[in-house]
Amino acid sequence: MSGTRVTAGRTTAAAEGDVVVLLIGMRVNHFYAVHQWVPVFLAMLRMLRELEKQPGRGLLGRVLLTASPRTYYVVQYWESREKLYAYASSPDMFHHRAWAIINRKERAGRLRRHVGLWHETYVVPEGSYESIYADMPAFGLAAAHGVLPVEKRGRSGADRFAHRGTASASEAAPVAAPAGVPGAGSGVEAEAETGGGAG
Repeated sequence: MSGTRVTAGRTTAAAEGDVVVLLIGMRVNHFYAVHQWVPVFLAMLRMLRELEKQPGRGLLGRVLLTASPRTYYVVQYWESREKLYAYASSPDMFHHRAWAIINRKERAGRLRRHVGLWHETYVVPEGSYESIYADMPAFGLAAAHGVLPVEKRGRSGADRFAHRGTASASEAAPVAAPAGVPGAGSGVEAEAETGGGAG
């Protein structure tokens, strides 16, 4: 979900309001256990295809990355925390079925620890993120929310942090200092125990 056409000059993401970011991935603990980690990797790709076919579920964009020869993950940008949780716990989505299988194996003591799974969820308030891209196609946050000339938000990082969307600009409430708020322990893990979860 990133563009291929390079936009000349400097641009920024057109995001407004809070931004929901999910980092989700796997680690190959034992390379020889191909029959264990390849299905997990393929399941990750299957979930992404499923979400791309149903844009109403709330996934706005994603970037596939690798941290090492053992660790593969996806940075996902979501419309809202509520839509992320709804996808994670929806019984008609593949994610729910995959976690139900993992939970059953874990309860039966049949997990062999050949592959690790992880995720981190952040809700980033407006005023706590900024971006800049130079001679880049739409990428990351900009691919998820759209691209603007950098001048629309400010040439400096401080100017871009200070930007407020039209809805929030009319509100007088102060904006919180930059912080990432992990959402992993609040609802998704509890759903994992019953066959849901963000995995």
